Amino acid sequence: MADKKPHTTKHDQQVAGLTQDLQRTRADFENYRKRVEIEKKNAADMGATKAVLQLLPVIDTVERATLAIPADIAEHQWVKGVASMIKQLDKALVDMGLKRIDATEGVVFNPEQHQAIQFDDEAEGDKEVIAAELQPGYMRNGAVIRPALVKVTRR
Repeated sequence: MADKKPHTTKHDQQVAGLTQDLQRTRADFENYRKRVEIEKKNAADMGATKAVLQLLPVIDTVERATLAIPADIAEHQWVKGVASMIKQLDKALVDMGLKRIDATEGVVFNPEQHQAIQFDDEAEGDKEVIAAELQPGYMRNGAVIRPALVKVTRR
């Protein structure tokens, strides 16, 4: 008995070619869908970051105001209400990925997170550390969106 080899017809070749085209089209579409999802996520993230950046001056003002509350009204219901509102705002910002950069006195100066706008020329030492935070800095989802403005000294 002779071996029978499958006979490929022109029709079979067309079907195979169309099948390959369909598989390529599906793969291209899947790649496109993934790329669009990433672009949508990036656009939403950029919009949220822009909104947070617009809120930072308001946050700075509210923070300065709460630090200057006179002792004789500190227990007033209105002041407590404002403090509660600030806590809610802080929670919402944390939920959006916002984190304050540590710029407390004695923290090692990090040029990726801190911007030195004053420097104590009189100090001696081999390590640059923060002497004072002049304006808070913030990170969002691990990226610096506003560096902390600091005064730097040496220790």
